[in-house]
Amino acid sequence: MSQVQGNETVKLHYTGKLNNGQVFDSSVQREPLEVKLGEGKLIPGFEKGLVDMKVNEKKTITIPKEEAYGEVQKSLFQKIPNENLPPEIKPEVGMGLVSKNPDGSERQLRVADVKDGFIIVDANHPLAGQDLTFELELLAIK
Repeated sequence: MSQVQGNETVKLHYTGKLNNGQVFDSSVQREPLEVKLGEGKLIPGFEKGLVDMKVNEKKTITIPKEEAYGEVQKSLFQKIPNENLPPEIKPEVGMGLVSKNPDGSERQLRVADVKDGFIIVDANHPLAGQDLTFELELLAIK
């Protein structure tokens, strides 16, 4: 196979950046990412950007928020009374929390605001609402 078609396993290095140039993730200083395409493990825009790439090709793609983590959803903000928090937690804006769902699964939350008697948590993905830029280097198609 000379080009990525969309359902192969690929091995690549990537660097993800925000619009202001801040790097939020990179595989360059660690093992390359190896993933089978078409299984929904990557954001849609990232996967689309790999299609038609050749081994050893490098390219930069910009992914609109709609093909990344979507818009920030106001419905994913929730008010939590302080008495519902474990007593050892002293919430601060930006702090990560984990909530258990009724089915036993866990949900990652971020403290968006601290008020008198309650906090506001945000269950949106931290990169929601942002366009993302990725530098890609395709190392192998398997």
